[in-house]
Parts: sequence; C-alpha cells; structure tokens
Amino acid sequence: MPVDDTLVGREFPPTPAREVTEESVRDFAEAIGGAYDGSVPPTWPIVLAFDAMQTFLDAEQLDLFRIIHGEQRFSYERPVRVGDVLSATLTVASLRQIGGADIIGTTSAIHDAAGELVCSAKATLVHSGGAA
Repeated sequence: MPVDDTLVGREFPPTPAREVTEESVRDFAEAIGGAYDGSVPPTWPIVLAFDAMQTFLDAEQLDLFRIIHGEQRFSYERPVRVGDVLSATLTVASLRQIGGADIIGTTSAIHDAAGELVCSAKATLVHSGGAA
C-alpha cells in the first residue's frame, strides 16, 4: 500500500535530547573505522537523524525492513561539539511513487538546547510496500 501523500509537510515530534559525549563520539568514530581525535565526525548527526526517522516510521507504521536508504546530506550552521545537547525534528519534505515504491524525502532539523539550528540532515528513503 502506498504511503499517503498528505504526509508531505508533516512534522513529527522531536527526539529526546541527547548529549554529545566523548564516549559516544569515540564509539561512533570506531564504528565507522576511524579513531577519536577530539572532534566530532561530520556524519555523527546521523545518530539523531536515525532516531527521528524511527519516530516517523513508528508513527506511520512503516517497517524499517522495507526501507532502503537512498541518500543522505548534511548542511551545517556550526560544527557539532562534545557537550552539545541536541535533538532532531523530522519533516516529510517530498513524496512520489515510482514503480510501486514510495520515494520519501525527509529533512531532520537538529537543534541545540538553546533552540539554535546546528545542522540539517536530508535523506531520501525508498519504501517498498506490499505484503510481508
């Protein structure tokens, strides 16, 4: 069953606030094959963006196993730093159907504890509907 196109423009609740700790950055850097060098890798915000995406999928009862992650981009207002407390709010930016698949464009705005935009994470998700 295709995703309802009335989702375009819908904003989902923000993720719980998460502190950027040295431990979480070290774990992330090691998971992507790097080493912690005191800075936050530019792809670290995917941690929050994925939480926001999961909130969206749960709310719309879409199974993660039916999703292919098609594209990811980050746009920064400032670097993420250890000690930041961040949360992400996902908005469905676009939706189209091609060959029985839903192509869902999302934007996750990642804000600090003061409410300032730190970065935006844009993703393209390909959703395959149908019976399990």
